[in-house]
Amino acid sequence: MDKNHQQLPLAKCARQRCSEWVFRDVPSDITIEVDGGTFSLHKFPLVSRSGRIRKLVAEHRESDISRMELLSLPGGAESFELAAKFCYGVNFEITAANVAQLCCISDYLEMTEEYSKNNLGSRAEEYLESVVCKNLEMCVEVLQQCENLLPLADELKIVTQCIDSIASKACVEQIASSFSRLEYSSSGRLHMSKTTKSEGDWWIEDLSVLRIDLYQRVITAMKCRGVRPESIGASLVTYAQKELIKKSSLWNQSTQPKVDLGSDTSGHERLVVETIVSLLPVEKFAVPISFLFGMLRSAVMLDCAVSCRLDLERRIGSQLDIATLDDLLIPSFRHAGDTLFDVDTVHRILVNFSQQDDSDEDMEDGSLFETDSPPSPSQTALFKVSKLVDNYLAEIAPDANLKLNKFIAVAESLPAHARTLHDGLYRAIDVYLKAHQGLSDPDRRKLCKLIDFQKLSQEAGAHAAQNERLPLQSIVQVLYYEQMRLRSALFCSYPDDDPKPMHQSWRINSGALSAAMSPRDNYASLRRENRDLKLELARLRMRLNDLEKEHVCMKRNMERSSSRKFMSSFSKKISKLNIFGHSSSRGSSSPSRQSQRTDSKLTERT
Repeated sequence: MDKNHQQLPLAKCARQRCSEWVFRDVPSDITIEVDGGTFSLHKFPLVSRSGRIRKLVAEHRESDISRMELLSLPGGAESFELAAKFCYGVNFEITAANVAQLCCISDYLEMTEEYSKNNLGSRAEEYLESVVCKNLEMCVEVLQQCENLLPLADELKIVTQCIDSIASKACVEQIASSFSRLEYSSSGRLHMSKTTKSEGDWWIEDLSVLRIDLYQRVITAMKCRGVRPESIGASLVTYAQKELIKKSSLWNQSTQPKVDLGSDTSGHERLVVETIVSLLPVEKFAVPISFLFGMLRSAVMLDCAVSCRLDLERRIGSQLDIATLDDLLIPSFRHAGDTLFDVDTVHRILVNFSQQDDSDEDMEDGSLFETDSPPSPSQTALFKVSKLVDNYLAEIAPDANLKLNKFIAVAESLPAHARTLHDGLYRAIDVYLKAHQGLSDPDRRKLCKLIDFQKLSQEAGAHAAQNERLPLQSIVQVLYYEQMRLRSALFCSYPDDDPKPMHQSWRINSGALSAAMSPRDNYASLRRENRDLKLELARLRMRLNDLEKEHVCMKRNMERSSSRKFMSSFSKKISKLNIFGHSSSRGSSSPSRQSQRTDSKLTERT
């Protein structure tokens, strides 16, 4: 800055609508109008520093210009006031809050080294490179200032410098934090200690103040630099909570139950949701599944792009096994005649899960042959999701607006082998039948075809056998499979008996009568047979218990007797027995019973 300019006395006059800087006792000779203010100044200090003002004054040298308009000035009156202070030699501090404005105003006014040494442009750029770009918080602050200076700030590479600096600093901080977490275990091996939150992720809160377009560019740069997906996900969660929950009135249903999709607020929130979804890391579990469901609810509520919603549904489907019932209960935001919950969205999520599960099974050829091995992760996930779906069906079943085809579509979205037990599905269907009592008989039969009655537990089967809401054909199936279960239990309890007569009686009673009798008579007959089978099974169990007690007592008596007496009595008795004498007689008992009698006689002798 020239010494003459530094020594010029300045006086700040009172301002009504604008800022005025004048030489003391020297009247101003030019008035400059900018956006938001009017300045009465002097040509000489402005011309000596600003190439733009110098050119404008030179163009009107003959008319002695006294008024000048600077339209579309970056930063408005505040920025021009700082530039005018610099031209007059007034000292002020360059900070992160004004360096972006100074860079833009110096470019607009052409305050470069060509017109004056150590001009405003070079000083602002030097501060930006040597001070701001070495500090992450200052870079974020400068980016905030650039929000009102676009696109000029982008053209001057201010935004790019700050974004690159933020990404580099975050990556370096993360690497340093990883090294600080390294420690030696008791065995002398080097490992990384587990912490709930990495110390290198302190920048997450700082980035949440940025506007969505600049935030998107920062996260993209961080991905390119190799920042961990977990850190990217944590930053996205924090930013979404700030923009969609703390600032939004859509989440406060008590104050605004209806969403105006045409308002500016909804448009901004729609942009935020779509941008955050596009920034989600491709890795699984980078963000909590509850966050994905929250974003999906927002996308449905705000009517976001179809690609955005499908992406969220695909991500949720890939990790559906860790979801909860509350996650699946997505409210429906359509017309009044629709269901309470968004069933179509859940159905698409289940289809994505099933398709992913099928692809995983195709790749795991070994699991098709090793049936005795523990279930693979995909099989475990399938079992978990089947229970989740059954609970979801039971939750939405009471909805009077829920159509039968939607209920069946959700129930059939999983493969048949997903459910090892059909108790949950039976409960959901029973709730649906109870809530929709006007359902026709063909629809009830169609609904009950979803249940495999062989996979019902004993308690569920007993309930289904007495459930009047089920079609008669379904009750007959329940009783039939219950009868089969009882007969198999009888055969297992008494394997020595010949099962042929029982099998023949079953064929006569259950087969011939089923064909000749009406369904209602067949139903009563099956119930009587099941009741008789239960009594027979109880008697057999009591007999088995008695035999076990006799066997235990006999074993104890044999252990109490001395070995000499036992051997002598045994030799005397064995000499009198003729083992093969009555083996072929028609009236003799079975070998097992004969041995039992022999053992009992031996016990009595001893």
